[in-house]
Amino acid sequence: MTTGQQAKESRRHKDRALPGPTMRAIVQDGYGSADVLHEARVPRPVIAENEVLVKVQAAGLDRGTWHIATGLPYALRLVYGFKAPRQPVPGLDLAGTVEAVGAKVTRFAVGDQVFGSGRGTFAEYAAARENQLAHKPANITFEQAAVVPVSACTALIALRAGGIEPSQDHPAQGLKVMVTGASGGVGSYVVQFAKAAGAEVTGVASAAKVPMLRTLGADHVIDYTTQDFLDGTEQYDVIIDIAGNPSVTRLRRSLTPSGTAVITGGEEGGSWTGSMDRQLRAVALSPFIRQRLTMIVGTQNAPDLEYLAGLLEAGTITPVIDRTYPLAQVPDAMRYLDAGKVRGKVAITL
Repeated sequence: MTTGQQAKESRRHKDRALPGPTMRAIVQDGYGSADVLHEARVPRPVIAENEVLVKVQAAGLDRGTWHIATGLPYALRLVYGFKAPRQPVPGLDLAGTVEAVGAKVTRFAVGDQVFGSGRGTFAEYAAARENQLAHKPANITFEQAAVVPVSACTALIALRAGGIEPSQDHPAQGLKVMVTGASGGVGSYVVQFAKAAGAEVTGVASAAKVPMLRTLGADHVIDYTTQDFLDGTEQYDVIIDIAGNPSVTRLRRSLTPSGTAVITGGEEGGSWTGSMDRQLRAVALSPFIRQRLTMIVGTQNAPDLEYLAGLLEAGTITPVIDRTYPLAQVPDAMRYLDAGKVRGKVAITL
């Protein structure tokens, strides 16, 4: 969609008669690149009995939102809509102030500052289920809180799948952990969790992102553009494979005989299923070998968010924000993410 077409579409939305209160939002009427995103006025969400209406102060941009916006891999469209997303306002992460609560909500009241996951968070208001929210720690900003939910919850699940529970006292002491895609949204949290658990952490990233990984506490950093990080020279107890598309054979070569590889993400693979084929092949092989190969899907829930709130309040983890963009510049933020330049996270401010 050209700039002129975007402006015309935006005017069409603005001129449309809308019942009830409205709000500014980023919308998309189909799948595609960042060019399908544009600002419009849309109806304010109506919440269910178990939901909270949040006045959004900041939102987070994550790779899952990119997948939904582009409709890639195509298999996602079976869930989110065939020709266009059923939810025209993108965005999952949010932080803000409770504007209203449903009749069955008991954990929050109007005026509470919260963070978590909602639907259509690239907007002035968003609805979120009570069980996907937590109170925002007072010592962090709305922008910092907004980039936590999806990525940090996924990082927690990945580490637990690797047999490491971050809430215990140094449960990973003596373990060697490798994190691919360590400089990204999920990876930056995995590095911090693994270090807090006492592991010896090796982060894999491009040269430009090496300094960031050192500030996060990585013991070793590998520049994947100049070094084969899965050549078997070093073997790891746990590999959290977040980025790229290394073969299962290469992952196994760098695992200890009884090590665990946790596969999530990866932007390569076919247009229909993306990296899912590789993940399913790994899971199918796992029962027949000593090494453990598994995959995860990120989810968000109140207990994990409350646990993360405690870590944030204690300073155990720190959200890394590369850039912030105002709501109107969400398309630019999406292009920046798509270019693979992000160190940590991108926040959207309102």
